[in-house]
Amino acid sequence: MKLYNFDPAPNARRVRIFLAEKGIEVETVGVDLRDGGQFTDDFQAINPRCTVPMLELDDGTRIDESGAICRYFEAIQPSPSLMGSTPTEMAVIEAWHRRIELEGLAPGSDALRNGAKSFKDRAVSGSRPFPQIPELAERGVKRLHLFFDMLNSRLGESPYVAGPEFSIADILAYVVIDFAAWVKAVPSDEHTNLKAWYAKVAERPSSKA
Repeated sequence: MKLYNFDPAPNARRVRIFLAEKGIEVETVGVDLRDGGQFTDDFQAINPRCTVPMLELDDGTRIDESGAICRYFEAIQPSPSLMGSTPTEMAVIEAWHRRIELEGLAPGSDALRNGAKSFKDRAVSGSRPFPQIPELAERGVKRLHLFFDMLNSRLGESPYVAGPEFSIADILAYVVIDFAAWVKAVPSDEHTNLKAWYAKVAERPSSKA
């Protein structure tokens, strides 16, 4: 089993933290996205989408979506549960996990890929070129601030994002907040609930994965 990885990438980091929480060790293969490692013939033969992470199982099966990779490991090692143990828990955690993808990770990606010079003609992940749209970068940053507001409100009601227990929703929210800093979007002093939660999650050993 191999996990193709690029340490700074938020989706790859989501999987690494998930594995660390589970206590699962997997062989990793570095793919340097800064140097275009995802576009080499060798890697495109493994993942034509040119993205990481990519999990390659011993039987040759390949899984190239972060959430699906985490779902695989949750299934083979249910404890500790990070995606819920009951139908209700599973649904609530999945709903929050998906919401964080749509309202946090996606705007952050728009802001970075449409604003950073290093992503010129790479505004969309993959091998095909797409020009940057500066307005999407501006909108992405605005949406990130709305995302902080939403999380701060939610964490005033619940100790963790999806309920009383730490879950994959917290992992992704934590990763997104760090990722947002790349485009200079950070929680404000008014986001007291969010900052307290962030400090709590940062104390977990898995946060360094």
